Formats: sequence, structure tokens, C-alpha cells
Amino acid sequence: MLPIDLTGKRAFVAGVADDGGFGFAIAKALAEAGASVSVGTWPPALRIFQQLLERGKMDASLALRRGGRLEFGRVIPLDAEYDALEDAPAEVRESKRYKDTGDFSITGAAAALREHLGGAPLDVLIHSLANGPEVKKPLIETSRRGYLAAVSASAYSLVSMVRTFGPMMAPGGSVCSLTYMAGERIVPGYGGGMSSAKAALEADTRTLAYEAGRKHGIRVNTISAGPYASRAASAIGFIGQMIAYCEANSPLPRRLEAEDVGHTAAFLASPLGAGITGTTVYVDNGYHAMGMAVSAEGIGGLGEAPAAG
Repeated sequence: MLPIDLTGKRAFVAGVADDGGFGFAIAKALAEAGASVSVGTWPPALRIFQQLLERGKMDASLALRRGGRLEFGRVIPLDAEYDALEDAPAEVRESKRYKDTGDFSITGAAAALREHLGGAPLDVLIHSLANGPEVKKPLIETSRRGYLAAVSASAYSLVSMVRTFGPMMAPGGSVCSLTYMAGERIVPGYGGGMSSAKAALEADTRTLAYEAGRKHGIRVNTISAGPYASRAASAIGFIGQMIAYCEANSPLPRRLEAEDVGHTAAFLASPLGAGITGTTVYVDNGYHAMGMAVSAEGIGGLGEAPAAG
């Protein structure tokens, strides 16, 4: 038996606000493997998320296969568009959804986590963050402000988090982000600069793997997940069509499950992934390997052995 064992490890998953996305699935998989897990939540969603937890609305999702339930060490407010609290405009800091959350910046989240850990090192850092305010616009119609906002929230935030959390991490620690095929191939309708942000995220993963590996002894990878109908992904507007297309045209014609991504992240965080860094790991039922679409009529026949004559 070769188990994924993260007993005694400490993880921080940035980008969890409900139980329906990859971030939650990763948090749960890490907990199933024995890690203690804290999460970072976008301030406008923080109160609702905390209420769901307190009122037991997520109890079924929090149940662990090994018994018991997932208990978050801390739920920390985090808006990764801001490296420090003073970077946030006054209208943001003083708005109703932010003003009572304390320091919601990346450095603020790191300080809160450091206090929670009591000086113990962080072993696993998950970046499950993306936002493109103009994602429904074609790239050619995207404003400079919208483009830069997408890259800032979805790619530069990883750079900032590795810089800030890296010194807190134990040698051999694992950093993992989430990317998407649109960073390397055309996905019509995935606009607003988000394709550029994912391409930047993948390039930064390689450079950060070298720099953080040499400086802190930690590994940096990214998971390229197939389309999944999380609340955030639904903002694209045609996520159902994307899921159906990939299911029909992948080597494995099955629907991607969030736990598929969670299990891969847990593997990468474990000693079993000790030699993997600077890598984009595809968890998409093999869709990335396809060079031609399979027609609806040909789904059942392509690749099958010919009938005997």
C-alpha cells in the first residue's frame, strides 16, 4: 500500500467561499489525507460562507470518508488583488462588505495564518483564485483596465503569494495553482484577458519553481483542469456547453469531477510528488491531447476495432 499521507501537515487554500468549486474539493482532499486546513475567502462572500458553516448547511459536503468532518483551522478574509492593506482604495476598505474584516490583503492573510500556526511552518499553499471583470467580452474588445485586472487577480496574485508565504513554508513544501486550457489554445468566449492571465500563470509557475525552489526549497506546480460548473465558472455564461463538448471529445468521455482535481493536488502535496515541480499537470480526461474534434455521430465508432469480416 502506498498511501497519500499528509498527517501533521498544515495547508492554506486561498479561494474557498462555498462547497462547489475546485478550492473546496482540494481542501477536502488534503483533509482526507490528514492535513489541517485553513482557507482564504473573498471578503464579500465571507459572511455568507461563515453562516453556511455555522448553520450546518454544508455538513454533508464536509463529511470525510475516514469519519468525522472537515473542520477549517481558520477562515481568513483574503482579497488577493491587494498585496498590503494600504494598496486597497479607501472606498474598498470602507465599504460595507470589507470594513469589518480586518486586514484582507495577502500580507494580512499571511499574518493571520502565522498567528494561527503559532510559529509552525506551512506545508501546502493552494492558489484557487481567478477573476476577470470583462470575461464575457472578446479579447479584442477588452479594456486595458479589464485586461490588467484579470492578470492581477488571476496571475500576479500567485507571484505575490509565493513571495509572502514562501518564507513561512517548510522545505519540501508544495504550492499549487489552477489554470485552464485557454492559456495555450483558443477557447472562443473565454475573454476579458483571462486567457492571457492563464498563460501568464503557467509561465510564472515555471519561473517561480526555480526561484522559490532555490530560495525556500519548495515546489510550484499548476493543475490545468477541464471545465467544471462551479459558481465562479458559471459567470462565463456557457459553461454547460464547454462541459458537454469536452465530455464528448475527450479520450475518456466522462464528466470531470471536482474531486479529480482535489486528489491530484493532494498527490502533488505529498511525498509521492517530491520530484515534481515547474509542471502543468492536466486533469481534464485527456482533452488536452486531442487534435481533432469527434463528431456527435462518430463518438461511438472512433478508435474502435473494425468488425470482423
